[in-house]
Parts: sequence; C-alpha cells; structure tokens
Amino acid sequence: MIQYSSERLSSKEYIGFLRHSDLGSQYPAERFEERITKLLKNASISLTARDEKETLIGVLLGLTDFAYWLYITDLGVARNYERQGIGTNLMRMALQSAGGEKDITVYLTANEKAIPFYEKLGMKKAGDVMQYSNAEWTDFTVR
Repeated sequence: MIQYSSERLSSKEYIGFLRHSDLGSQYPAERFEERITKLLKNASISLTARDEKETLIGVLLGLTDFAYWLYITDLGVARNYERQGIGTNLMRMALQSAGGEKDITVYLTANEKAIPFYEKLGMKKAGDVMQYSNAEWTDFTVR
C-alpha cells in the first residue's frame, strides 16, 4: 500500500532518498547540503510517496505560480519501486495541486534515461526554453 501526501522533507531524509534513486546524480557537488536545504524549503509543491513502513520511496518537488506554470525540479522513485506508477501518480498530483491540466503548463529538465517516461505521460521536447547559468557544476553522485 503506497501513501501519497504533500509534506516538507528534512534535508537528511531527502539526501538519504537520493542514495536510492537516480536523482542522486543530478546535483552539483558545490555547497550540496546547503543548496538541498534551500530547495526543500522553497519548493512550491513537495509531494511524497511512502510504503507501508513509511519509508520514502518517491518524491516530486516543483515551483509554480499556481496560475500558468509548473516547473518540476525533482521527480524520483526509489530504484526498487520503479515501474509501479508512483512517478505517474506524483505528476498527476503535482499538476492538480498547481491548478489543473486546463490551466497549467509543465516544464522540466529530463535526463536521457527518463525521457521515455515523460513521453509516455504525453510530454514533448520543447525548443523554446532559454537558459542562463554561471553556476559552479562539478558532477558527483550522492552516495
């Protein structure tokens, strides 16, 4: 039995979750814990999925204006729970929380392995997104 909810996570619990999902490779090493704490504090939408033992098995974090746009910053499922509909359910909940599919346009940056999942949800690659970044970015994986 999977339980879904809207809740704020602690950085400790979220970093622990990152070790069990592919999200752990998307963050730069620079000021990692400090930046994760800010992310968790400032996300407009923070959704979780937990198993029957209340173990965190899925997370969706997003930024939204609740009128037009939703940017998904993080969507991950623990490797042992992939392909069970958890990511799909979290996306549906996020879209509903932001304002519903008739009003909200969703954007995200997907890693190559996740593109088929997002395409299955009906998402398409967009060529109109602009980017500005001078952020320090040294690749690493949360372990």
